[in-house]
Amino acid sequence: MTPVNDYYEAVKTRRTYYDIEGETTLSDEKIENIVKFAVKHTPTSFNAQGTRAVLCLNKHHDKVWEIVKNAVRNEVSEKRWPKSKKKLEGFQAGYGTVLFFDDKETLKELQDKFPLYADKFAQWNEHSQGMMQHIVWTALVNEGMGASLQHYNPLIDEEIRKAFGLGENYRLVAQMPFGKPTDGPKDKSFKPIDERVHIFK
Repeated sequence: MTPVNDYYEAVKTRRTYYDIEGETTLSDEKIENIVKFAVKHTPTSFNAQGTRAVLCLNKHHDKVWEIVKNAVRNEVSEKRWPKSKKKLEGFQAGYGTVLFFDDKETLKELQDKFPLYADKFAQWNEHSQGMMQHIVWTALVNEGMGASLQHYNPLIDEEIRKAFGLGENYRLVAQMPFGKPTDGPKDKSFKPIDERVHIFK
């Protein structure tokens, strides 16, 4: 895959890649910089900066998906388990995983400081999360990697915090396994854009 430099093209190229392998098209340092850049520059309500990320590589990446497999195994039937196991092993076959979190203490501080908006901050946090995840995802694909966004929380929350020594204030939001793609994304269809965008001049 050829890296894309144009912003619009990068956004268009960002897709869900399920077929990945444990190889990388860029250095660990570059991956770290992508995650740090996203966390630093993603806008947050009142500039509270309550978004968090944990980058898991090597044995730590494997640990994430062993935790997920154990949690899911306890929830699904014997009949469904082989299919679930195959899917999870596909994520584990990748090179690394980014874990996305919110800081619950930051949320509580905002709610206490600005009671008028107390019921809105959780929703605004989700907006920041989506932007941060999109930045990481787009940047990884732009560098030739494949990634997808997964949500096995809250099944795995406690074990993940314990495994990586994270405080109770870390609320797990999503997991992004990534690696060198072994196949392209599935075809994607689009509804007519005029049904989704209305313009008044």
